[in-house]
Amino acid sequence: MLTFTPLSGAAKSSRTSPLAYLLQVDDITILLDCGSPDWCPEPTSLETERADEADDIYPWTQYCDKIREVAPSIDLVLLSHGDLAHTGLYPYAHSRWGLKAPAYSTLPVQAMARIAATEEAEGIRDEEDVGSADEQEKAVVGANEEPSGDSPSVSQEGHSELSPDPQSHSSKGKYVATPQEVHDSFNAVNTLRYSQPAHLSGRCQGLTITPFNAGHSLGGTIWKIRSPSVGTIMYAVNMNHMRERHLDGTILMSGAGGAIFESLARPDLLITDTERANVIGSRRKDRDAALIDTITTTLSSRSSLLLPCDASTRVLELLVLLDQHWSFARLKFPICLLSRTGREMLTFVRSMMEWLGGTVSKEDVGEDTSGKRNTKRKRDEEAEDEAIGALALRFKHLEFFPNPQMLLQTYSSKDPKLILAVPASFSHGPSRLLFADFASIPDNVILLTGRGEEGTLGRRLFERWNNSQRVEDKWDKGKLGSNVMLDGSLELRLNSKVPLAGVELEIFQQKQRLVREKAAVAQAALARKQQLLEADEGADSSDSDSDAEDEEDVERALGLDTEATRADGADWGRGMDADDSARQMLSFDIYLKGNVSRAASFFKSAGKENQRFRMFPYVEKKRRVDEYGEVIDVAMWLRRGRIMEEEAEDEEAKDRKRQEEESKKVPEEVPSKYVSSVVEVQLACRLLFVDLEGLNDGRAIKTIIPKVAPRKLILVHGDPAATESLLESCANIRAMTKDIYAPTEGESVQIGQNTNSYSISLSDEMLASVRMSRFEDNEVGFVTGRITTSASSNVPVLEPTAQASPSASSPSPTLTRVLGARPIHRLPHSTMIGELKLTALKLRLAAIGVQAELIGEGVLVCRGDSETVAVRKSARGQVELEGTVSSVYYKVRKEIYGLHALVSA
Repeated sequence: MLTFTPLSGAAKSSRTSPLAYLLQVDDITILLDCGSPDWCPEPTSLETERADEADDIYPWTQYCDKIREVAPSIDLVLLSHGDLAHTGLYPYAHSRWGLKAPAYSTLPVQAMARIAATEEAEGIRDEEDVGSADEQEKAVVGANEEPSGDSPSVSQEGHSELSPDPQSHSSKGKYVATPQEVHDSFNAVNTLRYSQPAHLSGRCQGLTITPFNAGHSLGGTIWKIRSPSVGTIMYAVNMNHMRERHLDGTILMSGAGGAIFESLARPDLLITDTERANVIGSRRKDRDAALIDTITTTLSSRSSLLLPCDASTRVLELLVLLDQHWSFARLKFPICLLSRTGREMLTFVRSMMEWLGGTVSKEDVGEDTSGKRNTKRKRDEEAEDEAIGALALRFKHLEFFPNPQMLLQTYSSKDPKLILAVPASFSHGPSRLLFADFASIPDNVILLTGRGEEGTLGRRLFERWNNSQRVEDKWDKGKLGSNVMLDGSLELRLNSKVPLAGVELEIFQQKQRLVREKAAVAQAALARKQQLLEADEGADSSDSDSDAEDEEDVERALGLDTEATRADGADWGRGMDADDSARQMLSFDIYLKGNVSRAASFFKSAGKENQRFRMFPYVEKKRRVDEYGEVIDVAMWLRRGRIMEEEAEDEEAKDRKRQEEESKKVPEEVPSKYVSSVVEVQLACRLLFVDLEGLNDGRAIKTIIPKVAPRKLILVHGDPAATESLLESCANIRAMTKDIYAPTEGESVQIGQNTNSYSISLSDEMLASVRMSRFEDNEVGFVTGRITTSASSNVPVLEPTAQASPSASSPSPTLTRVLGARPIHRLPHSTMIGELKLTALKLRLAAIGVQAELIGEGVLVCRGDSETVAVRKSARGQVELEGTVSSVYYKVRKEIYGLHALVSA
């Protein structure tokens, strides 16, 4: 039984991001991706941001509630790509909502997802108060004590927020993990290599998962899930069959002659996306030329370009392309990357060269010094591959800046430069801050390479550009379009964190002093309480000491030598008579105390328990050498152990001292507050969109899916128009499955039915009577019998039924025999087991000299000397053999029978 439920990113949905799907295989619950939305969307009006008017204004509220509800019951998590749309919410769900199930991804997806989530967490937390680890979903500290006027309410962390600011609700409903939570959560992800099967255990016992290359992003994955009950499930979203500069295309199309990769062909269920099913993509050569021409023209005219990008995945293609062009054209303009994690991302990429493809995977060829390059045409063709090897990832023309302030300190606004800023949606961070100043300068160019998420400033700019194009030049018609001039004004909200000053700083410092004074008073009270407890314990011990001294004085007055009594162990004499005690005191034997004195003795004694004594003092002499004649110096090992312990303690002390010194060197965080302002931007720059998302277009999707030929198909992640376009395309293909589902968000699709399995054993008579037929690595047979049970076993036994063999002398009463005719015998009922693969049949026919050719739609044409036979395979699993009766016909039929197991009743 298989149940599929889209939590977000469903088919026929207006919002296609993020991606998260719930797949239940029998009693195993699998979460496919766990993406996050853009936490800072553009409001339709500034008044709608007030949380006191509506608590559910965020479009992701329902999605996050579903993830929180199902997180503890998840058994397996599979992550396919390293961007925020696929993995952004996983750190928060893992840390706060109990998503502790085993998670799997490839190594690049783990690294790139960590970088993207860290960039987002640090960027948002530098602009909004989303709370600490303990305050994420609660009101900020001091919210119940709102000051009057503009005085800030200061939290314990040293931040504050202005109470009249409508952004004061920002911590409510935004689930942003801390950087430490991001690091810990992705450290818990298990990594696999491509084509490496993982046989799961525990709750997922019986499942086998295998990742395959999907393209689009570094480490992007097509997940193949193999279950013994429901068969093969393939989860393939955001694929790209085209080879890029830093990546190879998906392995799905790596078969001979453009055929489907054999391991991924004909799955029982295919889950794929329809986002670009009605898009006609332009040629890659034209897109690159338009991008490069725009950049070169703008920089040559002493203007600048702003190119928003993501933090980890698609930015690599841009960096390789730009570095290649800069090296080839010998440009001197700077390429500036505004990202906190830019250096870390490139460090990870350089350590994962085996995951790269395209031209980056080639060896660096450098400049040609042999002089054997013949024509200019050859040089143009090889220009793309020049300087694209491993050394290309050094990006010697690239400069890193953590924030826009550092960029402005290095280059003025009048210097021509190319700026790559995160995030790509202009929702927060450096790209949004730069846009406010960049868009008002004429001749500057904003270059979009992606459409952005719904509701963001990036999507609004894209729609403005697309609506300005002619109908035949729109982005989904295979055309590039032209740049447009932005005009008018745009209201933009900017959030920032500024240090406290003046009265606000004094109020904060006064509150901090009050907190420290309260802590000091509490610590002093605790110390006084501890002293009182110690004084009480001292009084008790002094009382016990005085009692012991009184007992000694009494014994001394009676004439008893207390010291000798203690030395000889005279305590054993208590409870005896005076005469017995005196006699025992004269003994020189050693008294044995404890359980040893109660051990059984060979000599029996009557009356009270007999006391046992050691007759002779004996010291056992031990060997001072071992079996090899070496003297064992125990003291040396003890001294060595003490020295090692002292060294370890010294190292720990040094580490503690070093940590204390480093903590003292780290400057304390400056008290700050979060402020928000609305600015009006006068638009005067140019805007251009070039599609560099690296995804399949509609033609590729409608070609790949029929070649995969799944038995069942589930469509996700697409708007209504794209989903309907793909459904219509599949309906026009005769060999395509008719079991196609396009569930909406929250709608569950059930595939298959509940089945019950039983154990049964075959009797010896049954095994002897069954005729077995071999099929591949198995032997199958047809049995008919009755089930019997025995008292000695709980497993029922299948035994053959007692059937009398028909004879000619006793014909069946249901069959009439004509006089002079032959006896009538029943023909056995035959069943063919197996699945015909036309490719395998073609190979077998070629081995016996019969030419065969696949002509598409499940038809194999076989030709002999002068005869032609067609083998047609229908979608319902039926095989039709058409042709004239000839030798070729019987040869083909024989080979078809050979690919199946023939079982007769």
